[in-house]
Amino acid sequence: MSVVIRLARAGTKKRPVYHVVVADSRFPRDGRFIERLGHFNPLLAKDNEARLKLDMDKTKAWLAKGAQPSDRVSRFLDAAGVAKTRRAQQSGKGRAAQGRKANAEAAATAATASAAAAKTAAAAAAKK
Repeated sequence: MSVVIRLARAGTKKRPVYHVVVADSRFPRDGRFIERLGHFNPLLAKDNEARLKLDMDKTKAWLAKGAQPSDRVSRFLDAAGVAKTRRAQQSGKGRAAQGRKANAEAAATAATASAAAAKTAAAAAAKK
């Protein structure tokens, strides 16, 4: 059984509130959970203390038992100084776009260089 600490959505339409829960990874996001550790309200200001409430003792206990935090929860724990944030896997979409941009720039540079070389060759042929 793989246990995760993640967010479960609650609240109404366009007014989300999230519960920080410990759940089996096979359970649905908003479904069954083992224990509730706190809540997160993204609509409050970032400096508001009521934005995130976590029971740190329970959280540390679950981490010691081997529960894996989700990416968002790991950011919360890193900000609280409980656990270091692990890097999330990037989808690669940004890298692909960067590659296309670099290829386009390289092609433009090559075209400019070949045009300059052709111009120089034409000038040399005209001198002969």
